[in-house]
Amino acid sequence: MNFAPLVPMWIVAMLGLAALLMVGLGIFTRARGTPLRALALACLVLALLNPAIREEDREPLSDIAVLLIDRSQSQELAGRLDMVDEAEAQIVEAIAGLDNTELRVATLTSSVTAGEDGTHLTAALKRALADVPPERYAGAVLITDGQVHDIPESIAEIGYAGPLHGLLTGRPGEQDRRLVIEDAPRFAIVGQQHTARIKVEDAGLEGSRIVSVSVAVDGGEPRSYEAVTGQSLELAFEVGHGGMNVIDVAVDPLPGEISVENNRAVIVTEGIRDRLRVLLVSGEPHPGERTWRNLLKADASVDLVHFTILRPPEKQDGTPIRELSLIAFPTRELFVEKLEEFDLIVFDRYAQRGVLPLAYLANVVDFVNNGGAVLIAAGPDYASPLSLYRTPLGEILPAIPTGNVVAEPFYPRITAAGRRHPVTSALGADYLDEDGEPSWGRWFRLIDATASGGDTVMEGPGGKPLMQLTRQQEGRVALLLSDQAWLWTRGFEGGGPQSELLRRFAHWLMKEPELEEEALSGHHENNRLLIERRTMSDDAAPVTVTAPSGKETTVELEEVSPGLFQARMEVSEAGIHRLGDATLSSVAAVGSPDSLEILDLHASADKLEPLVEESRGGIAWLGAETGDNVNVPQIVKIRPGRAMAGPGWLGLQSAEAYSVRAIEELPLFGLLLSLALLLGLLVATWYREGH
Repeated sequence: MNFAPLVPMWIVAMLGLAALLMVGLGIFTRARGTPLRALALACLVLALLNPAIREEDREPLSDIAVLLIDRSQSQELAGRLDMVDEAEAQIVEAIAGLDNTELRVATLTSSVTAGEDGTHLTAALKRALADVPPERYAGAVLITDGQVHDIPESIAEIGYAGPLHGLLTGRPGEQDRRLVIEDAPRFAIVGQQHTARIKVEDAGLEGSRIVSVSVAVDGGEPRSYEAVTGQSLELAFEVGHGGMNVIDVAVDPLPGEISVENNRAVIVTEGIRDRLRVLLVSGEPHPGERTWRNLLKADASVDLVHFTILRPPEKQDGTPIRELSLIAFPTRELFVEKLEEFDLIVFDRYAQRGVLPLAYLANVVDFVNNGGAVLIAAGPDYASPLSLYRTPLGEILPAIPTGNVVAEPFYPRITAAGRRHPVTSALGADYLDEDGEPSWGRWFRLIDATASGGDTVMEGPGGKPLMQLTRQQEGRVALLLSDQAWLWTRGFEGGGPQSELLRRFAHWLMKEPELEEEALSGHHENNRLLIERRTMSDDAAPVTVTAPSGKETTVELEEVSPGLFQARMEVSEAGIHRLGDATLSSVAAVGSPDSLEILDLHASADKLEPLVEESRGGIAWLGAETGDNVNVPQIVKIRPGRAMAGPGWLGLQSAEAYSVRAIEELPLFGLLLSLALLLGLLVATWYREGH
């Protein structure tokens, strides 16, 4: 029945109210003809409402069900993907046999970006239902291990009313031991003790156990700790160098656990130096002396101790000691008592004139062998009989002076080794002309020497060494065979990258990681892993990349610039990837270092249960406790309002949605019929009144 009023409803309502009053008054006064008046007024109101019988030609619409398949990283173990494939095939076949039911299949893989870490099944379900009308929704079946990381508080947040079922890969009662990094420093001061807090958890087991945890820093000898499962444990470690420090933490496996992937974790801590202590000893005043001082003083992280020897022992003029304004050079304090407190010692045009005893210079040799750094900025003193080379320092210096000084204009040139070395490889970018020749200013003095070790990164006239860099046991030594770098600072003939050169020089000596000539590193960018290998060799060995799951991939590198080799590979697993070649090893974090995908690997219904129960759905295990069969429940259609799951079966609701193809209407009060009926009733009423 359908109504299409001929006048506004408020008029019909007022007329109906007036009719009721008239009929009520007639009944009260017992007036003759009241029933006929009531019938006439009722017909008038019905005529104005214009009732009609409506008949619709309906076309049934199919019910839409969603099968959401979890193929995330945590599913790639213990044969779970085989379960997924078999369960998918059975469910697709079962729903295809249901009447008037359409199936949509959506597959979800875990992301490797830190912002999308984990398995986001709910978000994927919303995307799959984006164009599905709510009245056609039959329900959803999720094939997952239960490790879902975006569970809403209520099923209403999904926006569809229907059953949600979970089919769990794995088997009931799975056990898994995992190592959780609760707190670890991202940055730490070099040389100081720091702590990280970890916890060992045994999923699927009750009670606590004592387990052994090993900790290795930068691949060193591991230290063992005892931990109690379920309780936090603090680990102490020392950051030994600047840059990336890798702390590898591992726990003994649990017998019978489903995976050992999460029994190991890596803490990556960036080592930073609190203060760099530099001792600058200038042998005599000269134009370039202030260059070194200004460079080191400009760095806020450098504590500089600077002494210039203005009065060597052989210079005596009889001035009383009490009238001298300069302090005495505290040689014993600096070179015996506090030598190990410095990170770098710079000898700027220093000649052996008896100020420093040879025993003190022998202490400097030990200082370098134990990890310190020495820079010799040589002048004509290096070619003289008083040269530092003719002291105990000579055994660690990388060039032997010939005794000659080359005094002619020349352009400092970067050697083939220098184009590979990170200290000098980028220097010529703004100072090379079209032919690759340097356009910086000239120098006018070079101390002639023969290279005896290390790398010659810059050269002077005739290919003579100008800058030498070498490693000496645990320490480093740099030798600059000219005292005229200051000409670039003064802008002579356009100047040159003097500040950048000397800064990189000093930072290489202080072991800054970005200036290592032999280095292996990896960086995550756009779902790819960028692998970089810097080396002084002409080629680079292949790099083996070990994913968090243990899968190994060998990658060939290509040279992109002198000394720099790169490769890019697609990555699909979040977490710590280990890189290694024949000599070096490193780690690279893809997405979150503590990926949710490998944090908890045991299959569980705990996270899905509240949502499934609210939707009146059910949860079933695909794998039995024993055997290899995949147990897929029967899929049936159920009318709304009834139970949607039971032992051995899962239900999809019959939405019974339809579309209307055509509408036919039959008016009950046609115009002539309503007029005739009204006239007849009015005549009957008049007739009754007259008799």
